Amino acid sequence: ALETLKMFEKKDSRVKSAAATNLSFLYYLENELAQATNYADLAVNSDRYNPAALTNKGNTVFANGDYEKAAEFYKEALRNDSSCTEALYNLGLAYKKLNRIDEALDCFLKLHAILRNSAQVLHQIASIYEIMEDHNQAIEWLLQLISVVPTDPHVLSKLGKLYDNEGDKSQAFHYYYESYRYFPSNIEVIEWLGAYYID
Repeated sequence: ALETLKMFEKKDSRVKSAAATNLSFLYYLENELAQATNYADLAVNSDRYNPAALTNKGNTVFANGDYEKAAEFYKEALRNDSSCTEALYNLGLAYKKLNRIDEALDCFLKLHAILRNSAQVLHQIASIYEIMEDHNQAIEWLLQLISVVPTDPHVLSKLGKLYDNEGDKSQAFHYYYESYRYFPSNIEVIEWLGAYYID
């Protein structure tokens, strides 16, 4: 894939931008951030209005820990294409890292309106409500998530933990036990179930 895309580097700016965008993403997936950054820069310089190129550039900056600058690239991508879901999702992550929780929640709720059954989006919304210590809302969103991915042991154990924190032992047991059924090697879940049986 890398070799094929490199052949397009010599073409006109739109083709070059598309090829560089894909090359940047491939290098990013391989965790070669220097190369990913080089191609992200090339893609953005070839076509400043390419939302995918701007999102990739934001990703390389995000990976280097500059969340503020990454957020700027994601916002620019969204100004060029308001339906760029990758930029909106990553903007939510950047806001989350910057502890701008309300803005992060706003991004993920907008995404939820576009991608109704996205497990990642539902998980992020539940996670933000948990950070905000609104456990009832976190539980509501995790229950929606379970309807999309009913066999995810981590989500099931998270539900168990939240119900336990709320003092609802029977619901906590139900979700911890379900989690244990799908992934019987989680020590934290085994410990909780053991303590529950002792009680």
